[in-house]
Amino acid sequence: MFWCCMNKANPTAMILSGVLMLRYINEYKAADNLEAAVKQVIAEGKFVTYDLKPDPLDPSAVGTTQMADAIINKLKRI
Repeated sequence: MFWCCMNKANPTAMILSGVLMLRYINEYKAADNLEAAVKQVIAEGKFVTYDLKPDPLDPSAVGTTQMADAIINKLKRI
């Protein structure tokens, strides 16, 4: 089964690809805001996937959707 279907994949690479696309189309403020939201969520460490936890078996790890939602919520407050 694919990781994306299992809700375990880290969405950071896909989201940061969006940051690169935004910069390519000269949407620098949007790109900077999105990158800042990703950095904040990762730095907080609360809503991150298992691969970003010190212990990959940490039961507080969230799924792809929950991490992406945390980034969206953070972005709304920037």
